Amino acid sequence: MAAYEIIIADDHPLFRSALQQALTMGLGDNVRLVEAASIAELESFLNQGADWDLVLLDLNMPGAYGFSGLVLLRGQYPQLPVVMISAQEDAAVVARSREFGASGFIPKSSSLETIQEAVRAVLDGDVWWPSNIQDVANVSDEARAASAGLASLTPQQFRVLTMVCDGLLNKQIAYELNVSEATIKAHVTAIFRKLGVRTRTQAALLLQQMGSIPAPAS
Repeated sequence: MAAYEIIIADDHPLFRSALQQALTMGLGDNVRLVEAASIAELESFLNQGADWDLVLLDLNMPGAYGFSGLVLLRGQYPQLPVVMISAQEDAAVVARSREFGASGFIPKSSSLETIQEAVRAVLDGDVWWPSNIQDVANVSDEARAASAGLASLTPQQFRVLTMVCDGLLNKQIAYELNVSEATIKAHVTAIFRKLGVRTRTQAALLLQQMGSIPAPAS
């Protein structure tokens, strides 16, 4: 049995392959790797109940808005380390990853050796951040409150929220998820309560906040 079980969550097949290569070279037979191309696929693996050691999570994944995927994982699986991977490498992105609970951040421009170093550090119970990134201003109180609300959602409520954000009506969401419209109405009511909003527009704006990167202070 593999010593480590890792999920690579990225919607780009070429980068998933690069991560597979880096981790196989670095950890050898001691690792079992699975790949997820969307938040839904990632949830499917997590729901299997395996004892996962790490998730490598792309910042921009189908089924999530920016950091909302990270926030969802931290809320549902608080003991599971998550390392963000992204082509967006500026300090504000790294700072938000840290504030929202990631255990590390790997720029997509990193060498295989750097990827291996980062993953080993987190598997050993440490954190790993790019050495050339300086601390920047903390996340705003509004973003922190939005994060807390999103973290309290169940995976199904999160899925409904992303569909609301995409402009789907309750009837359409019910059809997509193969449940009754009454069930969706109940989910929406619960989502509004947890997020502290009153309208679908407010809920959508709050979720979209997780996808925006604040400009650094001048």
